[in-house]
Amino acid sequence: MSRQTALAKGPLGRAKTRLKNIVRPNVTVTPPPEGVMVDRDVAVTVRDGAVLRANVYRPADDGAYPVIMSAHPYGKDYLPKPTRKGYRPFPNLRILPQSQPFSFSAWTGWEAPDPAYWVPRGYVVVNADLRGWGTSEGTGVLLGPQEGEDYHDLIEWAGVQPWSTGMVGLSGVSYLALSQWAAAATHPPHLAAISPWEGFTDFYRDVAMPGGVREDGLLIVWTKGTAHTRKDSDVDLRRQQITRPVYDEWWAARDREIEKIDVPALICASFSDHNLHTRGSFEGFRRIASRQKWLYTHRGPKWAVYYGDEALAEQTRFFDHFLKGQDNGQGDVPPVRLEVREDADTVTSVRREQQWPPARTQWQAWYLQPDGGFGDAPMSPATVSFHTRRGSVRFTHRFQEDTEIVGPMTLRLSLEVEGTDDVCVFAGVRKLRRGKPVAFENAFGFRGSLITDGIRRASHRRVDESGRHPEDVTELLSPGQVVSVRIELLPSATLFRAGDELQLQIQGRWFYARNPFTGQFPSYFEKSRPGRCVVHVGADHPTVLEVPVQPPTTVT
Repeated sequence: MSRQTALAKGPLGRAKTRLKNIVRPNVTVTPPPEGVMVDRDVAVTVRDGAVLRANVYRPADDGAYPVIMSAHPYGKDYLPKPTRKGYRPFPNLRILPQSQPFSFSAWTGWEAPDPAYWVPRGYVVVNADLRGWGTSEGTGVLLGPQEGEDYHDLIEWAGVQPWSTGMVGLSGVSYLALSQWAAAATHPPHLAAISPWEGFTDFYRDVAMPGGVREDGLLIVWTKGTAHTRKDSDVDLRRQQITRPVYDEWWAARDREIEKIDVPALICASFSDHNLHTRGSFEGFRRIASRQKWLYTHRGPKWAVYYGDEALAEQTRFFDHFLKGQDNGQGDVPPVRLEVREDADTVTSVRREQQWPPARTQWQAWYLQPDGGFGDAPMSPATVSFHTRRGSVRFTHRFQEDTEIVGPMTLRLSLEVEGTDDVCVFAGVRKLRRGKPVAFENAFGFRGSLITDGIRRASHRRVDESGRHPEDVTELLSPGQVVSVRIELLPSATLFRAGDELQLQIQGRWFYARNPFTGQFPSYFEKSRPGRCVVHVGADHPTVLEVPVQPPTTVT
């Protein structure tokens, strides 16, 4: 494996990469497969009489086969377009680059299973339009409670078709994972297994208002883009986000009831989809009731991994076992596939673990010090401060030996504000080598220097008796009031070599621009109001970063 460091690019380098990807995305679209029968716009009547429609891809030979299904709002007929020189990739892939080359066939829907891969392996692939999207009847409501019932009925329809063995599995990325959570919670009798690949489970906490801070990028782009699919559908998520700053019944109705899920599940939760699907995917693995569940982690580009050889092999073994009944050892596979990287391109370890985080994790307390370092214990009381719109404070730790940091981190701050009554706190962790930031894959095909990050509005600091932030009340700060704020940093898995540094940066705004050339398009977040944030450190106000360290013997 390469030891060459992938250094994080500056704005000019990022702009060049984006422009190159717009011209030539890192994807190959292959012709439709031979020997595959296609039934288009097949009508499915659901329980209230509405007609949904699906495309069915099946082996040419007569017979019954297990089914792999997806259902979503993007349109089952949204496919790569044919040209005189082949097939044009999805426009999405020109804006959201993939750093690794990958391929799929021209019959592959957006973020959906590829019929060219699955049908020759003895599966029927069904790609369906949810209610109100594509060619299905009704009014589409993003994340609406109707989705679970409709998907339930689609599964039951597929389970009794003459080309079906009655064993139905679900697969797909992003929204195609969200719909799986919704369907599986309704317990369709013919549902045998699910594979939600990167799918949030709590719309408020995972995406729209993480830590009580309004997301001001993706949600705008996503809701506007989806509205073009069917202009008669209900796409008001942005308006609701603005008018509902605290968690309430509207947000709760869009949560997935994942505790009700009990079918076998192969869940992908990556370290590269922070502020979108990472938190919810790990929560899905933790909270579903399934006795047989597996977690596939990685830090690669989302779609390149899903359609890549290693992930497809994992999916194939899983579905072959639970849909075809093959005795292929799936039941003996340890539940967690852990991938550790030292930069964006260098994988240093892929291993199986029995739990997440790994059982041998050592949780260390690193106390922030006023000189910009960390200590094993609090020092004498002191303060550091930053302007909430343009400043930041940084704390750095140098490793004396090779060390893996694997799992979520928690930052506990004691702070007050001056000139304002609230602050949005953004905490980011990056890796430095010889003083320069190291690149890592982040959400939306963006290569930046953050290993992980966490967000918390100080007025959303309240924690209930279960240790959870309820997010249902705002408590503004009074002048001179020092409050305790807990910030959860998303999971990561990183190798630091001896001499490398971990740097924690705390500020009152997001770390990158929003524009599509130099920033992390479309990701962006609400800024703090102008003022100063004063961070208290020392024995009177312990301010600490809790770090999950793996014993040195695990480093390869």
